[in-house]
Amino acid sequence: MRSRILTWIQTLGFLTVWLAIPIALRAEGDLLEWSELPPLPNPLGVAGPFAGTHGDVLIVAGGANFPQPVWENAKVWHDQIHVLAPSADGFQWLNGGQLPRASAYGASVSTPDGLVCIGGNDASRTFDDVFLLHWDDANQRIQTTSYPSLPESCAFGAATLIDEVIYMAGGQRGSSLETAMTNFWSLDLSTRDDPEKFRWQTLPAWPSPSRAFNLTVHQHNGFEDCVYILSGRRQDGPNATDTQFLTDVWEYSPAMNRWRRRADVPRCVMAGTGIGSGQSHILVLGGADGSLFFQSDELKDEHPGFPRQALAYHTITDTWIQAGSVPSNQVTTVATEWKGAIVIPSGEVRPRVRSPQVWSIRPVVSQHSFGLVNYIVLFAYLLSMVGIGVFFTKRNRNTDDYFRGGKHLPWWAAGCSIFATMLSSLTFTGIPSKAFAQDWVYAVGNLMIPVVAIVAVFVALPFFRRIDATSAYEYLEKRFNRTVRLFGSASFVLFHIFRMAVVMSLTGLALAVATPLTPVQSVILMGVLSIIYCTLGGIEAVVWTDTVQTFVLMGGAMLACCWLIAGVDGGIEGFLSTATAADKFTLANLHWDATSSQIALWVIVVGAVGQNLSSYTADQAVVQRYMTTASRRLAARSIWTNAALTIPATLLFFGIGTALFAYYRSHPEKLEPSILTDQVFPLFIAREMPIGIAGLIVAGVFAAAQSTVSTSMNSTAAAIVTDFMRPLRACRTEDAYLMAARQWTLCVGVLGTLLALVFVNPDIKSLFDTFIQVIGLFMGVLGGLFILGATTKRANALGAMIGAAVGAAVMFCLWRFSSVNGYIYTSAGIATSVLVGFIASLLTSPPTQDLQGLTIYTLFSSDDRDSLDATA
Repeated sequence: MRSRILTWIQTLGFLTVWLAIPIALRAEGDLLEWSELPPLPNPLGVAGPFAGTHGDVLIVAGGANFPQPVWENAKVWHDQIHVLAPSADGFQWLNGGQLPRASAYGASVSTPDGLVCIGGNDASRTFDDVFLLHWDDANQRIQTTSYPSLPESCAFGAATLIDEVIYMAGGQRGSSLETAMTNFWSLDLSTRDDPEKFRWQTLPAWPSPSRAFNLTVHQHNGFEDCVYILSGRRQDGPNATDTQFLTDVWEYSPAMNRWRRRADVPRCVMAGTGIGSGQSHILVLGGADGSLFFQSDELKDEHPGFPRQALAYHTITDTWIQAGSVPSNQVTTVATEWKGAIVIPSGEVRPRVRSPQVWSIRPVVSQHSFGLVNYIVLFAYLLSMVGIGVFFTKRNRNTDDYFRGGKHLPWWAAGCSIFATMLSSLTFTGIPSKAFAQDWVYAVGNLMIPVVAIVAVFVALPFFRRIDATSAYEYLEKRFNRTVRLFGSASFVLFHIFRMAVVMSLTGLALAVATPLTPVQSVILMGVLSIIYCTLGGIEAVVWTDTVQTFVLMGGAMLACCWLIAGVDGGIEGFLSTATAADKFTLANLHWDATSSQIALWVIVVGAVGQNLSSYTADQAVVQRYMTTASRRLAARSIWTNAALTIPATLLFFGIGTALFAYYRSHPEKLEPSILTDQVFPLFIAREMPIGIAGLIVAGVFAAAQSTVSTSMNSTAAAIVTDFMRPLRACRTEDAYLMAARQWTLCVGVLGTLLALVFVNPDIKSLFDTFIQVIGLFMGVLGGLFILGATTKRANALGAMIGAAVGAAVMFCLWRFSSVNGYIYTSAGIATSVLVGFIASLLTSPPTQDLQGLTIYTLFSSDDRDSLDATA
């Protein structure tokens, strides 16, 4: 054993050195990095091209320019299609053929099927044509497909795509700016196989004057993807001097079908290029401010061009910042995403002058040193957790010690362990980011835990203490049969392996901004450390590390909350006024829509009750804690301890999210476009907290993740050994079972860690939502089995299995084929499993086994009261 421990410590030492290798830092400066791609083959460049991507190529079609000398020649429209494709030497331009006719100044949107080109004009007409440019890679040519025409002719407008719906806004129906419109149209591409439905729809327009040369982009606003209309210009009279340069910004919610006014652009950016970047930023990379609009003919070649300054808008905090200088402000073109970068092809650089330059732009990912002191604090904490595991190694003489701590753990430590297990690192990062992006609506769900604790103490706890369970699924065999027990245990094992992977992968993504560690390195660090102390120390190591981690997590969170509020303009008064003005303290949405991104109160209440009922009755990770204390009365205290801790924790973590909103609304320049919403709290920790304290709070995030992971490892091993191995008498001695327990703990930890490496995905918009979905997909069936067994005397094993199968199918269909909020999956699974299971049981034979003490109707007989009192 001593040699094994030394091997673990040596491995940890190597891992620590590997993870601590410093990463090269990027100098602070502009938020964007610009580089050139091969210039457009047309040496003069074009303005107003249809531009976008399809597959692996960039398409630039049509456009207009002035032959040189530009002030002596009329504008010329083009029909040439240029295609930029990857080549062995980088990129090369290919001849894509011609458009149906020369055209420019239309809108264009990249879709999976190709580039949709919308409207446009030439020297004499404005078009309503819509067509698709599809790149045929095999034949190296463009194919054109006609789409439904616009409701009316339109040029100088702009469009964007959300899911499969194109939104077209702004533009003018004729050659004069006086014909600018307040048009807002949509085309649902999912209906393209149905000619009756595949047509443009007229939607309510923004409540503001008409405009052309506007920007139309989409971005997530914390609740959903929205359409944003920015700037533009209009002419309110017959004379050019009646031109108005607009700076207003409007947000359209497709789900609510309504508009909302947002913060104005700092200056007019008409005819500019804009695009959503990251999860909540909009970048404006060019645009004319109108300052020299009436002097073009006078200045001619002396015109300096348009302002070379990029802007960034954050949709959640509703703030604008300067995003750095731009090498070339090219207007009347399109910004599109291609090969992980933003591309701006050609465009107008000053009146009558185009540029053939094609720019590739990437947001700068700035990196900051974590600091030696922070490293010392972090790794000292992590090593101390391993030390706890080593300390408890010799105290595990059998599986009862390894899985239940010999039933002698203090009730308050068991309560802290339940609290830390249920919280997880996703509470530390996911809930603050949820409150930052939205409001306090989800807090109501946490407040259901004390309510469900009543059921846990007076119903679930007596069941498990009565049968002296090591595995929660022993109850299912006694109530139904072994098949149901094995099904429940296998479902739990699968759920917790996935849960480990989700917690570690999402925590790794969140921590990537707080430390120089990559998400992969963070996952490996969490996984290896949890494996070491959990494999060595068993449930005692898990419970005591959970207890320590509870204090680290709560203490670090309180420090961060105070620091955040102190940094808000106006202190606590500024914090309260800013949050109140933005409706950040909203606690309930009173509607009946189960699909709304602004989740309804009834969905929160029903979903939270279902999730917590499942966790406190059917989750081995929680039930296992019921059996670590000496008596039922002490176990009940541990449940009440957890319930009591939930209230201040909920207020604290939702308060942190609201404080983050107020802080970054006061300091919007500190939110970079590359930052994910779930990284906002770790970003603050790393960039704003004092040295040493930052290391402690990052340790708190690791602590919360390791708490969940180690719990899953130990409880999963307990289920495997107790439910699968012992009934088969797979081992001959208790020492052999203890060895098997450690081996399964190791295997589960390794499997969860490897799966976490696969799950690392920066495109996830909300850790909290993803975690809730994973819980719902698994725990609904398990909760349904326990509730069916405990609340009915008629339910039998066949009915229970049929109910579980139908419940699982319903939850899968809700996840795969509906837009119902994932918060309600568990309750839907429970309701379906219980209802179908009960009906199926009525249609089959009644149970034949003795149900004494196994249902709520037979639990509290006089004999059971005597036995329960004896253990109290």
